[in-house]
Amino acid sequence: MTARTTARTTARTTASGEILVTGATGTTGSRLVSRLTRAGHPVRAASRTAGRSATASATAGRTTAVTTAGRTTTAATVTAATSTAATATATGGARTTEDTGATEDTRATAPGRTAAPVAAAAVPVTFDWYDPATHDAALDGATGVYLVPPVGSADPAAVMLPFLDRARRAGVRRAVLLSSSQVARGGPLTGIVHRGVTELFGEWAVLRPSWFMQNFTGRHLHADSIRATGVLTTATGDGRVAFVDADDIAAVAAHALTDPAPHNTDWVLTGPEALSYDAVAAVVTGVTGRPVRHDAVPEEEMRARLAREMPAEFAAVLAGLDRLIAGGAEDRVTDAVERVTGRRPRSFADHAAAHAEAFTAG
Repeated sequence: MTARTTARTTARTTASGEILVTGATGTTGSRLVSRLTRAGHPVRAASRTAGRSATASATAGRTTAVTTAGRTTTAATVTAATSTAATATATGGARTTEDTGATEDTRATAPGRTAAPVAAAAVPVTFDWYDPATHDAALDGATGVYLVPPVGSADPAAVMLPFLDRARRAGVRRAVLLSSSQVARGGPLTGIVHRGVTELFGEWAVLRPSWFMQNFTGRHLHADSIRATGVLTTATGDGRVAFVDADDIAAVAAHALTDPAPHNTDWVLTGPEALSYDAVAAVVTGVTGRPVRHDAVPEEEMRARLAREMPAEFAAVLAGLDRLIAGGAEDRVTDAVERVTGRRPRSFADHAAAHAEAFTAG
């Protein structure tokens, strides 16, 4: 796709209707709602609690998710993904993705994480991927939709594809999906939904972000470790990740939903540079003046460390993701954020400086 000039055009809503944002209290969803409402776009902010701050909890009969590194993943998810040389998706970071950071749809979140409140200007609507009875009301009047897949699901297509068909029949013209940098169209998990979005809608975009910078400043395994011990422990070796700011993901999503011309492509979203965890530790040290180091351990040791805090199968999953990073799975930089928004993505150094207190706060 040729370089975009969308940032220099006046954005407008995809039609006279509203934009439905699923996962509206999640890492990217909450930021997207704020951006859209500030720009004057009518927004329906969908969550299981209809706009109230919520603490996600494990749900009986459903797979419990463990939020990690900006993505929420399950043993089944990573087994499928790693078998195809792809990392797990997580939303809201999910990564599906938000991971992706955790979303309000998450079945279990990292300790201390709570959902963000919905922007006051948005219309809160109740929405649960697993409760089709909530879908029609959430879609009422919507012509665009931002899709944050159900975190912790090994088969998101099972609930998402029927919803997408319902959305198209209800009048939604444009769909934007939050997926993962390592999951392509037709691949496992959100890759199936990716293909569905392109087949069902004439106007669409798929966002495939790398790992979140918020991993180091939120309530997260890495952030908690930095605060408690000044040590980042991973099995990533010298592997590098082009960490991306969730604010940049939300900025791209806002354009994808409101630009006059549909993007009709998938965007792999990264920060401006790929960093090893040694480099991340050095940046945090410089910002705080407090020594922070990266302890690179073998995958087996990382799995054993994690198994003290969580079920063994999840420990194996997380250590396996580190192994993929060590092998170069996330070592690339794209210009997608700049092409869509007209500005360079935020660097990790700038993110760290802006959130310096997060590295020491309790």
